[in-house]
Amino acid sequence: MKSLKILTAALTCTAALWITGCGSTADSRSTGQVIDDTAIHTKVKAALVNDPVVSGTAINVNVNRGIVSLDGAVNGDVEKSKAENIARGVDGVRSVENNLIVREAVPTADR
Repeated sequence: MKSLKILTAALTCTAALWITGCGSTADSRSTGQVIDDTAIHTKVKAALVNDPVVSGTAINVNVNRGIVSLDGAVNGDVEKSKAENIARGVDGVRSVENNLIVREAVPTADR
């Protein structure tokens, strides 16, 4: 009997979350949008990490309703551009905000 009460309570909570979690307002995302954004985030981050030109671990990826924001510092304009192109190539990406900063080159001392 105790198991039945726990199961009923769990189903009630799940139903309540499902009903309230599926809708969205202008300021919030639906459950489906959150799942889609999470999948896009994973794909973009994996593509950046696997690229030999881009230091993907130094780039922060945020996704909101298919809009990808790239933040962090990279070593040059080529890497910045490549990171943006990689993100644009992922299915589900609507647009990319490239906020990456190019690090200044540190002069080396001649010996």
